[in-house]
Amino acid sequence: MAEQQAVTVVEGFVPVIDLSSRDNAAGRKTIAEAINRACASSGFFTIVGHGVPAELIERMCATNREFFTLPDTVKELVAHRPGVSGFRRLGGSTAHSLDLKTPPDLCEVFSAHVTGDLPDAERNRLGDYWASWKLANVWPTLPADFESTWHEYIAAMTELAGDLMRLFALALDLEEHFFDRIFANHVSSVAVNYYFAQHHSPLPGQLRRGEHTDWGSLTILYQDTDIGGLQVRHGTGEWQDVPTIPGGFIVNIGDLMALWTAGRWVSTMHRVINPELGNTSSRLSIPFFYLPDHDAAIDPIGSFAGGDHDALGITTAGQWISRKMQKTFAEDPADYRSAD
Repeated sequence: MAEQQAVTVVEGFVPVIDLSSRDNAAGRKTIAEAINRACASSGFFTIVGHGVPAELIERMCATNREFFTLPDTVKELVAHRPGVSGFRRLGGSTAHSLDLKTPPDLCEVFSAHVTGDLPDAERNRLGDYWASWKLANVWPTLPADFESTWHEYIAAMTELAGDLMRLFALALDLEEHFFDRIFANHVSSVAVNYYFAQHHSPLPGQLRRGEHTDWGSLTILYQDTDIGGLQVRHGTGEWQDVPTIPGGFIVNIGDLMALWTAGRWVSTMHRVINPELGNTSSRLSIPFFYLPDHDAAIDPIGSFAGGDHDALGITTAGQWISRKMQKTFAEDPADYRSAD
């Protein structure tokens, strides 16, 4: 088999990496080298040849688009509420996780955790603080295949993310299964963002998703159309579009990987901009957030141990992610006036 190469787009800032040769040692080595280059520069790359069935991806998109276009009264039956995670009319303000003051993001969200179907007693042991993975999943009855499709998709993403972490370990000159124990009882989640049609002008500073970094180890993102909108920040202020590659997933690392590598790998700011004025199309994005065990330490690992990091006195992954989540949803949407 020919040696695997990484193809780059967007001036090399976000490479496209073909995973189809990850079933052999030579291919895994080449892929790991490409991942290392990407994570040390932009923290973003796109994967193809990942092996996730196209039929499952298409079904996940179709069932979620059907759900989000149901009447509001139906969606509200599975709304997020105390003790339960589900549908959110407003997707929070992601820029608040960085203490930036912005209006609510222009999207609806449905989310579920891999832990959400566990018994209450088991979920309550996942940290002595508020955390989204301690909430019960609530599943709609319409569309009929919603819950089963989500479970299939979560299983596929978990398998893919686990192997990506093994490739990450190789890229960092660690033993290939180094991260397995850190994710043995992972608290990962899937969120579907529905970017509804914009019939009114956004408020000043209001975006479909405000600028932010992701908080966990890695995110695997699927976008259902080529309309676009995702941008990553290059350097101190230049924003670059991330194109959609048919059948591909966009992968980015989060804050935990930056902390674990003492800054060698970067957790990069990104955002989702609004469509051009007059464009009333809608779109879905489906991020899978691969989150480690809630009590995993955030200290630098392997050869990075002892490196400097500033986690604001937080010692575990769960505490870090919980704090970011609470900031995202802390603002009362009533503080902002609706746009005309």
